[in-house]
Amino acid sequence: MPELPEVETARRALQEHCAGKRIVKCAAAEDTKVIDGVARDRLEEALVGRTIDAARRKGKNLWIELDSPPHPTFQFGMAGAIYIKGVELSKYKRSAISSTEEWPSKYSKLFVQMDDGLEFSFTDKRRFAKIRLVDNPEAVPPISELGPDALFEPMKLDDFMKSLSRKNVPIKSLLLDQSFISGIGNWMADEVLYQARIHPMQTASKISKDKCAALHLCIKEVIDKSLEVGADSSQFPENWIFHSREKKPGKAFVDGKKIDFITVGGRTSAYVPELQKLDGVDAATSRSKRSEDKGNNDDNKSRKGTNAPKPAKGRVNAAKGSSGKAANASDDGDEEEEAKPAKRRRKQSARAANVSTKNARGTQGNEATDEDQEAEEDVKPAKRGRKQIEKTVKGSSKEADHKDGDGEADDKIEAKPGKRRGQKTQPTEAKSLPNEVQDAGPARRPQRKARQT
Repeated sequence: MPELPEVETARRALQEHCAGKRIVKCAAAEDTKVIDGVARDRLEEALVGRTIDAARRKGKNLWIELDSPPHPTFQFGMAGAIYIKGVELSKYKRSAISSTEEWPSKYSKLFVQMDDGLEFSFTDKRRFAKIRLVDNPEAVPPISELGPDALFEPMKLDDFMKSLSRKNVPIKSLLLDQSFISGIGNWMADEVLYQARIHPMQTASKISKDKCAALHLCIKEVIDKSLEVGADSSQFPENWIFHSREKKPGKAFVDGKKIDFITVGGRTSAYVPELQKLDGVDAATSRSKRSEDKGNNDDNKSRKGTNAPKPAKGRVNAAKGSSGKAANASDDGDEEEEAKPAKRRRKQSARAANVSTKNARGTQGNEATDEDQEAEEDVKPAKRGRKQIEKTVKGSSKEADHKDGDGEADDKIEAKPGKRRGQKTQPTEAKSLPNEVQDAGPARRPQRKARQT
């Protein structure tokens, strides 16, 4: 992304090749997202016939100073770039335009031709850039809100230390704050912190004097070296973290040391844990947080493990066969736990009575075991309601009478109540059935009249 070195390289090129020349032609794109606050034809009219006195910059913002106001300003955003026809400028990944493309590029947002035939274009592939037309660029936002420029207005070391001592925020966040110091973006902040051996999360006010001095020096050195090679990243020193900061975690290294990634101030930050360590209070806080996180993780694991409440044990093997639901094996491997504990109350009694009825229906050659029948019932939701209970009881009476053949049946109906965890239940009487249901006995067959012989 364009930061101070890239924008400054563009400014120097405009100053060198365009200053003192008159604009004879201008074409602005019909893109109201980039052409901000001014109509396209108004922008073109304001530039044609005007002479460029100078190219100015503050932070990551550039403007062309004409012989009289208003002046066009350029906020580069994520992929803004200046191209001068016939002049080689640095190209950064997100903004690079192929030399084989048409001129001006289809991504051109403002095309300008000078009186000597020289042409330049401001392009933006991503459309996050802004072109504005203002009378006094330094008096209005965003330029008026910027802090001192990191190149043109560097802080003195003492002032720099005092400023840091009043900031209780992570140093990476502070460097990205354009109201504190303008021009430093994400890649530059990572680089200067790596070179100064300062952790991105180190609180600015807690940085030692020695490291403050190192950071102050590294800001200047990174800017100077970047500009020395025309912001051409391929020529940055090999020992810069820049070359590996966009690689995947686990595959990013600098000088043989692993690069880790964290989020600071909403931005992904690359750093080398072996060299960039937290100091003082921040280190203690970090250790305490890691210990607390470890304790929470251990507590969560224990809740999920042996200390967690276990569901009731029971008829799972058969249920697994009929329902296809897997159960968790216990430690000894002999028993398995049900995925869901059995439901309780009167409704369970009715379901158990239904199970008994089904077991009584078995026929020779196709008879299921009690366990299979019970498991089958467990995986089917019990029907509810008082009428259903009565229907189940009556049905059970008829079936029992048919099976016995003598017309006699027990007056009591056995039911299996819901299981409690860890306990095996025994059949009990369904005491919770309504009175009229409990009193209902099995129907007796009418006596046939004796045949006369």
